[in-house]
Amino acid sequence: MEKLNQSIKTLLNNHGLEKGVQQNTAVVVWDTVVGERVSQNTKPISVEHGVITVSVSNPTWRQELLFKQQDIIKQLNNKLGKNTIKEIRFI
Repeated sequence: MEKLNQSIKTLLNNHGLEKGVQQNTAVVVWDTVVGERVSQNTKPISVEHGVITVSVSNPTWRQELLFKQQDIIKQLNNKLGKNTIKEIRFI
């Protein structure tokens, strides 16, 4: 199984797709990283060029998350194992 994993990673890397897969994984792990309270009030929409766009339920949540943005980016990148996410855009 490990050989298959490595083969897939090599294939993705050789075709320049690894970064896209890594970025989209950020959407999948969002709820785990931010926790239940935040995840109930947010929804990750997309990731492009290292920027994850997140829909927020109201302006109060947006403001709170703007203060926590750097910590969330750090946690996302720790979970992903690479510095994939550079910015979070809250809408």
